[in-house]
Amino acid sequence: MTIDTRFLVPPGGPYLMAHSVGCLPVTAREALERYMLAPWAAKGGEAWPDWLSAIDDFRAALARLLGGAAADYCPQPNLSAGLFAVLSALPRRPGRDVIVASAHTFPSLGFAAQQMERLGYRFVLIPEGQDPSYLATWDQALSEAVAFVLVMHVHSNTGVVAPVTEIAGMARARGIFSVIDVAQSAGILPIDVNSWGAGAVIGSCVKWLCGGPGAGFLWIDPEEVGALEPLPVGWFSHAQPFAFDIRDFRYAPDARRFWGGTPSIAPYALATAGIELIAETGVAAILEHNRALIARLAGHTPEAWQPQFDRAQRGGTVCLQPGPAIDVVFERLARAGCRFDRRGDTLRLSFHLWNTLDDADLVGEYLSPIR
Repeated sequence: MTIDTRFLVPPGGPYLMAHSVGCLPVTAREALERYMLAPWAAKGGEAWPDWLSAIDDFRAALARLLGGAAADYCPQPNLSAGLFAVLSALPRRPGRDVIVASAHTFPSLGFAAQQMERLGYRFVLIPEGQDPSYLATWDQALSEAVAFVLVMHVHSNTGVVAPVTEIAGMARARGIFSVIDVAQSAGILPIDVNSWGAGAVIGSCVKWLCGGPGAGFLWIDPEEVGALEPLPVGWFSHAQPFAFDIRDFRYAPDARRFWGGTPSIAPYALATAGIELIAETGVAAILEHNRALIARLAGHTPEAWQPQFDRAQRGGTVCLQPGPAIDVVFERLARAGCRFDRRGDTLRLSFHLWNTLDDADLVGEYLSPIR
């Protein structure tokens, strides 16, 4: 297995952090120059048409990879901003004042949702003991009082995959607006936003999409967008951003109504390079590579650990719980120069295209003596 040289991989031992910060592609430098720096050098403050074309390319790249149309996507600085914008946009309905999410949800999203209590909503968490991969968990939680349900496609600390199509379908049948978080699945699991039936999808390019920080995104069901009026707005949320009439605000007709004020350009230029490389390779091929390396690693580990390598209904990250040996395992991997992270009693290791069988073997060698 040859090393994939299309990525800027930090020096040292195996880089196993695609679940946190994926490696930027080599083409990111050229993309930044082409989309951001060269227009500035040539045109200065008149470079806006060139810069906005970079955003157009970003939205189009997302549509090619994840489905939907480019007009259904809006850049966001991060998932939390996108979530709050969506939650603020739905018209209030009598008797519908609950926002539901699993306690396994990434905390930042919970923090954003909690702020909706200041607007009269109640934020309710499904307890940790109820598995978010079970449809029955959501069936019980989606009562007549629920206005929104927030679902993580892949849960960051367990790798568990939620049945998002079934949850979104259940929610829609009950008059509940569903928001799906794909931060841990976009780029490693197949996604077709059109087929899910969700009201909105939020994501980030910093992880498996290898696009760097600062380039989040929001997809809105085109059948829903006309009824959604987000509170956070700016001149780029306007149907005609360059009209400059302070007395005449009109929402953009598509997902751009969620955009806000003066946009950043550089993060989306970098992210487009990552998205295009993922699309060029194909998510199916990336997933196959990931599974092959996980299987290789599993072959080195104790029998008692094997269930943790079962990939059924799991994302791309190995969420390893070594038990009492966790400190020893952590120290050994760190000493070998491995880049990974720890969340409580869980070690997270992710194999992406830049990783090889040698990487899996090296990690396995440091795990195999532990019984």
